[in-house]
Amino acid sequence: MTAAMAAAALAVTAGAATADSGSDTRAAVPGDTSGGQAPVTVQLNQDTAALHGMVDHFQRADANVALADCPGATPGSTTFSSPVLRFSGYDFGPFVGVKATVSADAELLSGTAAGSYPLTVTCGGKPYTTTFSVPAAQVSQVPSGAAKAGDGSLAE
Repeated sequence: MTAAMAAAALAVTAGAATADSGSDTRAAVPGDTSGGQAPVTVQLNQDTAALHGMVDHFQRADANVALADCPGATPGSTTFSSPVLRFSGYDFGPFVGVKATVSADAELLSGTAAGSYPLTVTCGGKPYTTTFSVPAAQVSQVPSGAAKAGDGSLAE
């Protein structure tokens, strides 16, 4: 795992994911001998060595993946949910390069406005939620009447 990926995973573990059910979600901190339960983490996307700032940011022009580190994750009992995402292609780990036990492809629902939205993983019957952002859509059409290069209209 790269330093950037480790920092991103620690940032999410340290507080972004919260348990709606009030269970213990303390981060596993080096040197912590309190015997606390391993935390459940949830995030959208993962930083890479080349791309930073991707965690919990929807990428409109790229594939998006929901990730969770949920001890004991199993098909059918571990699921992702969000009011603006559709999930498919669940895969159960562990995975190389990211601390996660379950992942799923995340597709943005048509008509979703820019803003912040919840992403929840249900793990062991309890929901754990983080918030991710969706950026404004980019212009995808060339304006009509745009200048045409090389048509000779400026030749003297």
